[in-house]
Amino acid sequence: MSAEVAIQKFSFPFSCAARHPQQDEVTQKERIQVKTLVLHDLQEKPILSKPSSVRVVGALVHNENQAQVNPKLNPGGDVAAPQVMASDSAALSRRNVFENLTVESEDQRPAAKRQLSSESAARTITAVKKSAVRKEAEEPRHLKPKTHLGQRLAPRTVAAGKRRRRKDLFTNTDVFHRIDSHVVRAGAELRDKCVYDVKTIVQSITRGSRNEVDRLRAIWVWLCHNIEYDVSGYLGHSEKLTSPEEVIAAGRGVCCGYSSLCMEMCREVGIECEEVPGHSKGIGYRQGQSLKNVKSDHLWNAVLLGGQWFLLDACWGAGRVDMEHESFVKRFDDFYFLPDPEEFIDSHFPDEEKWQLLDTAIPLEEFERRVFKTSAFFNIGLRLIQPHHFHIVTDDGEANMSLGFSRPVTFNYEITQHQDLLHCGTSEQKESSNSSFGLLTVSHRSMNLQLLPPASGTYDVKVFARPETATTALMWVCSFTVECLTPRAMEEIPENPFLSWGLQPTAGSLGVAGSSQGSEVAEVEEGVFELALKTSKPLMVLCELVHPELEAAVAKRCLVTQIQPNLLTCHVLCPLRGFYRLSVFVRDYEKTEVKFNNAANFLLHCKGKLIGPDELFPPNLGSACGPGVRTMEAGLVKFSHTSALVSTQQGKCNITFHNQRDLELHTVISREENKTAAIPLSRHLFCTYTDSKVTVSVSLPDAGVYRLGLYAKTTPGGDFNPMCDFVLRNSCDQPGPPFPCVYSAWRKGCVLFEPRVGLLEPLSWVRFRVRIPGAQKVSVVGETRTDLKMNKSRVWEGEVFSGNGLQQLKLATSSGESGDMAVLMTFDIKQSEREE
Repeated sequence: MSAEVAIQKFSFPFSCAARHPQQDEVTQKERIQVKTLVLHDLQEKPILSKPSSVRVVGALVHNENQAQVNPKLNPGGDVAAPQVMASDSAALSRRNVFENLTVESEDQRPAAKRQLSSESAARTITAVKKSAVRKEAEEPRHLKPKTHLGQRLAPRTVAAGKRRRRKDLFTNTDVFHRIDSHVVRAGAELRDKCVYDVKTIVQSITRGSRNEVDRLRAIWVWLCHNIEYDVSGYLGHSEKLTSPEEVIAAGRGVCCGYSSLCMEMCREVGIECEEVPGHSKGIGYRQGQSLKNVKSDHLWNAVLLGGQWFLLDACWGAGRVDMEHESFVKRFDDFYFLPDPEEFIDSHFPDEEKWQLLDTAIPLEEFERRVFKTSAFFNIGLRLIQPHHFHIVTDDGEANMSLGFSRPVTFNYEITQHQDLLHCGTSEQKESSNSSFGLLTVSHRSMNLQLLPPASGTYDVKVFARPETATTALMWVCSFTVECLTPRAMEEIPENPFLSWGLQPTAGSLGVAGSSQGSEVAEVEEGVFELALKTSKPLMVLCELVHPELEAAVAKRCLVTQIQPNLLTCHVLCPLRGFYRLSVFVRDYEKTEVKFNNAANFLLHCKGKLIGPDELFPPNLGSACGPGVRTMEAGLVKFSHTSALVSTQQGKCNITFHNQRDLELHTVISREENKTAAIPLSRHLFCTYTDSKVTVSVSLPDAGVYRLGLYAKTTPGGDFNPMCDFVLRNSCDQPGPPFPCVYSAWRKGCVLFEPRVGLLEPLSWVRFRVRIPGAQKVSVVGETRTDLKMNKSRVWEGEVFSGNGLQQLKLATSSGESGDMAVLMTFDIKQSEREE
């Protein structure tokens, strides 16, 4: 069967496109070979759009010099995609070739199954019967006309009216790693060889590209890496370069240089590309300025892919301008390669409304009011919660802004006096900054910034962020302008070098599961604050308390920390009015080589009662106060007092616990002031150890705050190691009597029932009752010797005369046949008052 073949320009999504006859002559080697196809069983396979014609879709494959044939039906009916083969085996063979090509392309386009665009449908190879040529010419064609500028076509791969997004074209730009590497390498080689011809460059960088997105990516990456922004031309110091040849040769250009070169290079590979003029929030832009009746200052591009228009800006993708040094900073920015219009519109406003590519276009006034967001804002995955416009007026001296996120993010901010230019200063920020004029708090899925400007006026606020796992500097993500009418009277807020208030986003990974205090300011009414942190594993903790007027040595006496297996507790005292920063640092309890990491920061505000200097915690407290992980590991359990703080109104208390491993124990008591006293402070502490139970009795001499330290020998022959400290707070003004002085012979099992005081009245009879395991004889020796008798309960007892105080009373015992007496303890006698 004979047929005439009409060859038209066409584009095919899985191959390099044939060149337009006006641009290049098609060589014999590159010609598309159209084979004569035999119609077979037309009634069984109704694949032709017209009974009188057969339409063949072909594609030029440059690297193989072969034509591929699309075996699939065109669902729109414009082009009959499959061919009628001479045999089923031939059809199967061609279908396998096409399927292999499709699979090869999937790594670049995993989320978008490519279809013929309307333009592709209009540029096909058509084979018609001779008898139908005149009829075909007279009848209206079923092919769609060429796409007009700005026309948005609904791709056949998605439902009508639904626009494809960037993620539908590719999952992320990592899929272009092979292409990007090739383009960077090829670009460097061409530059070294001084190759400035557009056609040659495009052929080189798109070699190996398998579809139009690959080719477009190669062009865009080459532009970003080989053309620098012409700062000198922009500032008028030199002539602007605009033609593609001049831009390539010089390696620099302004925005129109990028856009025109992009359009020229796209034309070489058959991608329809247009320049889009409009306004941008780039260098020279002033927030709040009116752009009405102002000539647009920027050019970018729109490209037609799969029948749908997409946007891109190679000028912004190449880097940024440092106006302070009048230089260009190269920084490849992937965001501006086919960004979604809903995000692109925050910084780019086209002169023609159709190029917004939005379902509902926004007016210029809305563009002017919108919050400026950098590419980092979208790359990190942030979401603006409030406000929706960049200009904020304070309410009662306060302004608030919030951002949402789906993955943990580290934030910081910077507040400065207002400057006209939006792009001034660096786009990066180090960890620390002046955060005294606001409160930045981060919750599980949002960040809130409460700004408290120090004086009336207008301020610029830059928000910085980075993914929690990143180690790079924080990047500028968005900007606001705050107008403060009347500042709020505020005390100075201490600087927070750890960026945010409340639990850090990393707290969970560090083992902190929850907090009794949120990210809001904690009002401290009575000068005392308690923080409890739930933990998922045992942690070591260190705390830091900062106040603008608080000395570091005093701040240490304002903190007590308790470490329990699943709970960390921090007790805080506030001796000054105003704001405090309480920072918590943790590390794994077992991994002593690991450094402490900041897990939380809390802002405390004390405006009521204050803690006096004599009410501060005693000095030299250990990091582990109260029963916890350390005492449990040593076998010291069942404490009568589970908190590190013990208060008494009588000046006396007993702390009991069990010593399961029968460790040798030692206790000490101390306070801030070592007042000169006739009786040492150690005499106000008395220990009783029976079976596994230990009782530590305290009788405090004065009102005040004391440290009770508990030590144990955890290894035989080793040193005493600290187990825990208790803070004893005594509110009783009456002095407590001391205990008797105890000697080493007083051992486990010994119990003193009477007298419990170590200072006896003179010339009086005192009843003694004591249990001493294994004793053969127990006596009290003073001016005379009194032997005690053992009763049925194996308690030694008797009445002893105290004397006139010239001698101490000594409690002694003998346990062997030798009869030698060992002193267990001594009692002092008050001196009788002498008449003058």
